[in-house]
Amino acid sequence: MVKKLYLLLLTYNLGGTVDIMSGLGFDLLLRWIHLLAGITWIGLLYYFNFVQGEWFKETDGSSKTAAVQKLVPRALWWFRWGAMFTFLAGSLILIKKGMELGWNYYESSWGIIILTGATLGTFMFLNVWMIIWPKQQVVIASTNQVADGGEALPEAAGCAAKAALASRTNTLFSIPMLLFMGAASHFPLAVTEDTNYSGLFWVLAIIIGLLEVNGIVGKPGPMASVKGVITSGLVLTVVLFGVIGILV
Repeated sequence: MVKKLYLLLLTYNLGGTVDIMSGLGFDLLLRWIHLLAGITWIGLLYYFNFVQGEWFKETDGSSKTAAVQKLVPRALWWFRWGAMFTFLAGSLILIKKGMELGWNYYESSWGIIILTGATLGTFMFLNVWMIIWPKQQVVIASTNQVADGGEALPEAAGCAAKAALASRTNTLFSIPMLLFMGAASHFPLAVTEDTNYSGLFWVLAIIIGLLEVNGIVGKPGPMASVKGVITSGLVLTVVLFGVIGILV
């Protein structure tokens, strides 16, 4: 039984048996890791924003303290490493594709759509490791200090707010990002010689860049509520797809 399982993991059937360590097999392995890690990451992102955050608003102080001490660190471990492996596997897929098919391939319909999704995903990854996780470490340390009879860290409240804003921004980005990832291979665009690549790049860069800046130093605005961030994500999806449709 173990031997059969081992052989199954090493090979898969696609018009014949293909070694998992071949080019095609390695591509499958990367896509599997990307999907598995991505489900872990985005699933926990939605848990934090749609479930835990709302529960924190309603629960008592002792329950919240216990959750921050015991539940949140565990969830954040899976969350941040899910983001890491999603980003690394996705980056390798894009690099491998460019090396095999030529970097001009990213001027195709697939390339335009997948790079838009990858840009959103990259900002989300950076938000996790450069804002959410560092700020949450301060919040957890402050909670532990209070539980031990000490004083709360003065910067804890500000860190919690910044982590929450970055998390809301990631939720905003995730909605169009997931559509772009799925649409790359299933919703071809009519790319021609007249496609305005420069204009497309700058318009998308300005829209996404301004939203990311707001996620770092701005305010949540309509994203403060669950309904608001979902609605904002859907609106952003329409706007980004509209820009691509017009400029392509």
